[in-house]
Amino acid sequence: MAIKKEYLLQIRDIGGLIILFVMPMVLLVTITMVQKGSFDSITGTRIPILLVDNDKGEIAEMVRQELGRTGNFVVVEQIDHKSFDEQEAKAAVFRGDYQLAVVLPPQLSVDLNLQIQQNVDLIMQEFSYDAGEVKTKKIKVLQEKDVNLYFDPATQTSFKTAIKSAIDKLIATVEKDKVYKVFQEELGVSDSAIFDQRQLLKYQEIGPQHVQEKPSAVQHNVPAWSLFAIFFIVVPLSINIVKEKSQGTMVRLITNPVPYAIFLLGKTCAYLIISLLQFYLMLLVGVYVFPLLQLPAFEVGSYFIQLSCMALFSGLAAIGVGILLGTLASTQEQSAPFGATFVVILAAVGGVWVPVFVMPPVMQQIARLSPMNWGLNGFYDILLRQGNWTAILPNIILLFLFFTLTLAVAIIYDNKKRTV
Repeated sequence: MAIKKEYLLQIRDIGGLIILFVMPMVLLVTITMVQKGSFDSITGTRIPILLVDNDKGEIAEMVRQELGRTGNFVVVEQIDHKSFDEQEAKAAVFRGDYQLAVVLPPQLSVDLNLQIQQNVDLIMQEFSYDAGEVKTKKIKVLQEKDVNLYFDPATQTSFKTAIKSAIDKLIATVEKDKVYKVFQEELGVSDSAIFDQRQLLKYQEIGPQHVQEKPSAVQHNVPAWSLFAIFFIVVPLSINIVKEKSQGTMVRLITNPVPYAIFLLGKTCAYLIISLLQFYLMLLVGVYVFPLLQLPAFEVGSYFIQLSCMALFSGLAAIGVGILLGTLASTQEQSAPFGATFVVILAAVGGVWVPVFVMPPVMQQIARLSPMNWGLNGFYDILLRQGNWTAILPNIILLFLFFTLTLAVAIIYDNKKRTV
């Protein structure tokens, strides 16, 4: 009967049902599309790059080819079928039309080749045993060349660093190849196989063998915002408890020969089913609605039971907070704003909005105290780290202990403060 009472209250509150079920799905779709677009603008799509070639030499051609070969950039050398200079490229980038412009300095190929040739000649002179063959050449002092990079002011710092590193590596690779070529010419060797120019050091990303894709915005947002929706039941749950106290319903309930814990158990069962329904609706959105919006589908795989288990215990933790808040609060004006604000704080601290690893060290330690962080880590263990039951068991235990503690505090407080 306690469970039936809770469902009757929820069914009669249409606005509350919309907040519990519709708003989280809208929030999930909106946030995922925004993050997906932001992510693709940096890494997922080919970014147009303005290239101003003042060099007109072989180095510029190699840079042009390498930028196009990476698959991440599209080299643009004309705007509206017209060539542009450095000032026009700078203006286009600062207007936000393009994210990046690369300006190669004049005489880059000529001066780089001359510098390499002079260095090789000095080395060859050191190894020459015939004094007659040594020809002292006048060394020309060359000025440093600046490759100007113009970034859109709205571009993230991490993107700027990555681009600078990529171009620096590209120029170094070009210079290395030219050095080998000049040595071959000086030694009179035509067979290029004498120098092994293969890159000896390579980087290989290693993860679980059965992980096929890198984590995406979808894999983060579906569990993260499902947790946010589940914990948002704190607001209606606490309001209902306060209503029962203010309207006299609680007085009638406690006059029955039934322990107070039974009424709390009824609320727990009712809202636990609601939290699972929220989670399953979010899964349906991720699996079936996302592909219609040209977003990657959320892949449940063979982890449905584990995901459901994490959602269940996360729901218990949220219910514990709601019951405790409703027991402590005396008015709706206290429970509603505090509950909503507290859930937002738990989400922010727990890593729902901002990943924990980018937080300051102090905040990373504080994040470990958030039940949302326990739930989110459990979902990560399942989806990204392919964890088994043993891996998620610590998070499940923490969530259950949190529920038990909040429920016990609520019961003890109610027994102490009850006047009827």
